[in-house]
Amino acid sequence: MIKFFEKDPYSPIQYVYDVEKVLYKGKSAFQDIMVIENPYFGKMLVLDGVVQITERDEFFYHEMLTHVVMHAHPNPRTVVVIGGGDGGVVREVLRHDTVQKVYFIEIDEEVINVSKRFFPGVASRVDDGRVSVQCMDGAEFVKGRAGDIDAIIVDSTDIIGFAKSLFTVEFFKTARESLTPEGMFVTLSESLHFHKDMVIEVQEAMRLIFPVVDLYAAPLITYAGNWWTFSVASKEHDPRQMRRDFSIDTKYYSDEVHKQAFLPQKMYEKLMQRKLQW
Repeated sequence: MIKFFEKDPYSPIQYVYDVEKVLYKGKSAFQDIMVIENPYFGKMLVLDGVVQITERDEFFYHEMLTHVVMHAHPNPRTVVVIGGGDGGVVREVLRHDTVQKVYFIEIDEEVINVSKRFFPGVASRVDDGRVSVQCMDGAEFVKGRAGDIDAIIVDSTDIIGFAKSLFTVEFFKTARESLTPEGMFVTLSESLHFHKDMVIEVQEAMRLIFPVVDLYAAPLITYAGNWWTFSVASKEHDPRQMRRDFSIDTKYYSDEVHKQAFLPQKMYEKLMQRKLQW
């Protein structure tokens, strides 16, 4: 059995996976794309040498990235999903019956095509009639919108290369301006174990723009550092508070998980004061 050695630019360790079969290997205009099959994780999507999702555990990430803001918002109808070409966030957003429109903004169309072919359970709602797929830079999409978006969910690759445009103060400013007064924003923000300084930098940049900024986390076995964080912001609402009843069908996320996912307040304050050391 051959081995796949992950090439994560931010990880101090290297993950190695057994490969039963290489199902797809190609190159888009933006990145190398590969689909491999592992005896434990099943099919795995790999972009530029880094694991993005696996069949076995993708729901942990997609549910946690999506449902916190969707439940913190009182009535999310129009949602923008930036990145996430595998379609997992779109699938989770459409579990909410309030949703009328999803703008699915993925710069790399080939990731969508590969995901629909090899991960149909993840990309199962991409062709829903409420979904508008636009293959472009998400930072450009939100520019100049008239404050008509209820939630923006950023499912990017790591904070390098073409994904960098989604982690700038300028992007956070245009994102805020595109949101309704009750609008919510969330993005991945790497691992507290391995990338603590990066987590703080994303939080600090968002704090320059949004009046409400917070941090929550989830256990993700296939992402470097495993203790994965999500940076969330809003114009008005505290994301720790659920404003809609939990009634959707999920595997991991729940109302209890929502409340417990956020960093304890004192720990969060120590983190932002750069006094949290390990």
